[in-house]
Amino acid sequence: MKNTLVKLVGLSVNTSSFISKSFAAERALNIFSTPLKGRPNEEQSDFLNTAFKEELQYNNIPIMTYRWLGKKETVLLVHGWESNSARWKNLILELKTKDYNIVALDAPAHGNSGSKRFNALLYSEFINVVAKKYSPSIIIGHSVGGMASVYFQHTHQISSIQKMILLGAPSEFSGILNRYVEMLGYNRRVSNQLNSIIRDRFGVTPKEFSTSKFISNITPKTLIIHDELDKIIPYQDAILLKNAYHNSKLITTNGFGHSLNNATVSNHIHSFLEG
Repeated sequence: MKNTLVKLVGLSVNTSSFISKSFAAERALNIFSTPLKGRPNEEQSDFLNTAFKEELQYNNIPIMTYRWLGKKETVLLVHGWESNSARWKNLILELKTKDYNIVALDAPAHGNSGSKRFNALLYSEFINVVAKKYSPSIIIGHSVGGMASVYFQHTHQISSIQKMILLGAPSEFSGILNRYVEMLGYNRRVSNQLNSIIRDRFGVTPKEFSTSKFISNITPKTLIIHDELDKIIPYQDAILLKNAYHNSKLITTNGFGHSLNNATVSNHIHSFLEG
């Protein structure tokens, strides 16, 4: 039956194999870029309703923003994968007591923002739209939100940004992709096809999309916080970022996991902001 189908569509066996690899790679990329979580639940929505909400646009894609007003510098909060702006609740409440002006945004395909797909390049353009609107002097990014924040500043060089805080941020996109491919059990041929599709679609190979490379030409003073037991993004990524950027400080935690949603981490953040 398979050979008959090959003859009917005019394909050689090798071409059929290529299509099979291509289909598998396309499917892998679609799964990889489609979050299963990230929309706010009722409790999270209640908290987000305490903010001033404003919907911005990038290429007709809605970007939901939340603002808690204060008289000090503007802090922009950039969440990570399968999350939303409510993940910052504890930090927001603490920043409010210190009278910071706070802005948070929902990523593509997350929270109350639009798009069916997520990628760090699109996220960086969301960040750019929000930064132009609110002129933050500080960006705090968690996980891939940190990666997108660095790429945003690398690309757009917004002069208002004076400080950045990267929480559990990845350095090498190729590392993320390799771990994903390994988890799904794909062979090298499908992996190579996936790399080719990403290059053709986004104009950059996974190996070239490197936070440690992008961070080398930005100027904001940067604090990197990473847990050495992080099971999502290896601690080695933090070392790569620290070594790549002289104007940075690395704080290593132990036992706080990838979320780094901890009072000790908040204290480090406040010390860096006040310092």
